Amino acid sequence: MAAPPVSRLNIAVRIGAAVLGGYAFTWGFIALSVALLFAARMEFHDAETLATIVGLLLFVAAFLWAFAARSVAIVWTVLAGGGALMAGAATLVQRALT
Repeated sequence: MAAPPVSRLNIAVRIGAAVLGGYAFTWGFIALSVALLFAARMEFHDAETLATIVGLLLFVAAFLWAFAARSVAIVWTVLAGGGALMAGAATLVQRALT
């Protein structure tokens, strides 16, 4: 059974989702992780290093998932929406610490 042909637009949208959406999701994750780990009394630079290392692995997973998922709309919603929610939560945690 042959796979249906994939349009260039679909590929371009998935590349955008993988790069931009993955970046937004990873950025939100790292910001929230650093804030929560610092709130849990971990040294700032240790929290930053740990969150960045895990964030790199998360970015690779998000990048690959953007091409494996059936719906590109779900990919954009999860990655961009999740990144925005985590960045907002990180802002709230940071404000609570000051």
